[in-house]
Amino acid sequence: MPELERIRFVTHQGQRVLLIDMTGCSAAEVAALSDRVPSFVTREPLGSVLAVGDFTGAEFSRESVERIKVAAALDQPYIKRAAWVLTRNMPKALYDSILSFSARQIPIFPTREQALEYLVSGA
Repeated sequence: MPELERIRFVTHQGQRVLLIDMTGCSAAEVAALSDRVPSFVTREPLGSVLAVGDFTGAEFSRESVERIKVAAALDQPYIKRAAWVLTRNMPKALYDSILSFSARQIPIFPTREQALEYLVSGA
């Protein structure tokens, strides 16, 4: 899937959400896409972006997690709410290291639909 299709804005219940679709990506693809995410997020007003990262079936390496950490930290001022879709494919220690490094809370959901619902609910 081309990069611009993997990182794009979608509309959910009338709200604009940045979809970062990493479903089925290799660790190298996750790293490369993670490097591109800030260029989408930082064009938006501070504190305005709703973002969902879908990592269903994605693979992770030490390098890809490091790149996710950097992207999450760079994006932090622009994010209003974020959510991830993860299916036990990222060890908890790696997830916790991303949250710690980026100083963010990113809840995990089992499906993209649940993550989108959380983002637009404002809860």
